[in-house]
Amino acid sequence: MANQGVRPMTVGQIEVDDAHHPFKYYDLIMALFVTVILCSNLIGPAKACELTLPLIGTVSFGAGILFFPMSYLFSDFLTEVYGYARARKVVWAGFGAQIFASVMAWVVVTLPPAAAWPNQAAYETVFGITWRIVGASMLAYSCGSFCNNYVLAKMKLWTQGRYLFARTIGSTIIGELVDSLIFYPLAFLGAWDLKLLITVLFTNYVLKVLWEVIATPVTYRVVAALKRAEGVDFYDRNTNFTPFSIELEDDIKK
Repeated sequence: MANQGVRPMTVGQIEVDDAHHPFKYYDLIMALFVTVILCSNLIGPAKACELTLPLIGTVSFGAGILFFPMSYLFSDFLTEVYGYARARKVVWAGFGAQIFASVMAWVVVTLPPAAAWPNQAAYETVFGITWRIVGASMLAYSCGSFCNNYVLAKMKLWTQGRYLFARTIGSTIIGELVDSLIFYPLAFLGAWDLKLLITVLFTNYVLKVLWEVIATPVTYRVVAALKRAEGVDFYDRNTNFTPFSIELEDDIKK
């Protein structure tokens, strides 16, 4: 049974309207999304940086800002092309990957080093797990991602598939705000100076949204290419928007 949320598209001479046909790039985008989430959350968030910019002055920001917004781009691709349910499944895949990486890092750091190996202190500095940061990161990431995907899916229905730039930027404004308001207070309140925390929170938020705005031409090209390649344009008309599921709508209705 074809999913009513999939708008038929013409691929060459073949009209595809079956949500069960295999996707060419869904798994690849999932892998890229999980990679970005793992790297940006394990490597970047604990370091506060400063740059002196002409006409602006000194700007404080978290190092992860350079890469984390890519995860929202991939979320936009997933929700716009494949629908909320498949994007939700990818968010849970990223959540599970973060748990595994955190546990692995803790185990490896905790194991007693060989007597001839002199790098334990450096290893602990790089890979030592601060569970407060890990917990804040996973909660903020999941809440922000689900909000981003929900807003984008709903806006697609409201706009009848028009104004992609409004959907991607609008969903990022909401998703990144939720992410930032959860992560920075939970991770660093009391550990960082309050003024630094607030500065980094709002600077990072603005930079993340600007990142999405700047990337809009790329988003248009990638989304258009994926829709042509996959032969689908998903509309979440009958989607169950609960975040607590990994079921796909077409799997439930078949």
